[in-house]
Formats: sequence, C-alpha cells, structure tokens
Amino acid sequence: MGEKGKQYLRQLKEGILDNNPALIQLLGLCPTLAVTTSVNNAFGMGMAATAVLICSNLFISLLRKFIPKQVRIAAYIVIISGFVTAVELLMKAYLPELDRALGLFIPLIVVNCIILARAEAFASKNGPVASVVDGLSMGLGFTFALMLIASVREILGAGSFWGIPLFGENFRPALIFIMPPGAFLTLGFILAGVQKIRNTLSDRRRMDESDPDAGEEENK
Repeated sequence: MGEKGKQYLRQLKEGILDNNPALIQLLGLCPTLAVTTSVNNAFGMGMAATAVLICSNLFISLLRKFIPKQVRIAAYIVIISGFVTAVELLMKAYLPELDRALGLFIPLIVVNCIILARAEAFASKNGPVASVVDGLSMGLGFTFALMLIASVREILGAGSFWGIPLFGENFRPALIFIMPPGAFLTLGFILAGVQKIRNTLSDRRRMDESDPDAGEEENK
C-alpha cells in the first residue's frame, strides 16, 4: 500500500474512532439526540448526512480556488443545501416512511455543524480525493455514533433492535429511554465510557513511552 493509501486509512480511522464528530468533537448533537429512538432512523439519518458530506466536500474542494474568501460561508451553504434538497427528494420518492419519521431533521442537515465544519476546515484546503475520503470518514463516524446511541435506546426503551422484538411479550421496557430524557442519559453514559477508554489508552501509551521495557514484558 502506498503512502496515499495509508493516509486515506488514517483519515478513515480518525473520522470513525479518534476524532468522531459526535462522540469526540460533540458536533451535530441535535439530530444525535432527536432521531436515535430507533436504529432504523439513526441509520437513515447517518446515511443521508454521509451522502451530503461526500458530495459537498467534493464540490467545495473542486471550487475552492474560485470561491472568494469574503463569501465562502454563503457559498458553502448554497452548495450544501443543493445536495440536501436532492437527498430529501430521493427519500420522499423511495423511502417515504423514513422521510416521515425523520421529518424536519433532513432539511436541517443544511445547518449541521459537522458538514459546514468539514467544508471550512478540510475541503476548502485539500484536493478532491482527500476531501471525499474526509467526508466518508466523518459520515461513517457520525453514523456509528447515531447507531450506537440508538441501539441502547431501542433495546432498553422498546425491547427491540431494528424493529425486531428481542425479549418476548413479558419484557417491560424502560420507556424513559425512548423519551427526550433518555437521549441525554444515554449520550452522557456513552460519552463517559468513550472518555474513560481514551484516558486508559493514553495512560498506557505514556507508561510505554516512559518505560519501554515494561511494555515489552507485558506483551510477553
């Protein structure tokens, strides 16, 4: 694998794990909290945002040298809104039930801070291929976060996964998890778990750097 391939793999890993837009950067939390009552809704929202991220990053990268700096944010929003409209119309045509479930949150992708942040921080400064990979990695990271939260909420709050019952008729779901307070509780516990894992890994790296022999002995 060449240097470019390794760079793209690092981008994918960063977007999904190391710099996840929702779990690490805490961006796009409005749809994260609102649409994660079911895994189906979370997956649909994540895929819609991913499609917009990839397409908008590509076009902004291609046009970055022609967009005046003074109007760049307005230009980015126009480009993003065009792709959001296309995604919304496709969903209305082919996925009407999902479109009704997500409601206003599809049009609101236009002002999703993840998409605008990647346009400003990455696509406007890098080439088309790298920008597409960045959009894909951030979109997959956002989808992963949505589905993680939705899995917990749907399993505990409805006793199902992707609409499939898991525990039988005698299961009494904790309905709070599919209500707004449950979204905040689930997100808080997941963020605490993610931060604990990051701190543990960081401490291990520091220990290995300060005492490499100890790391080798532990591996043995």
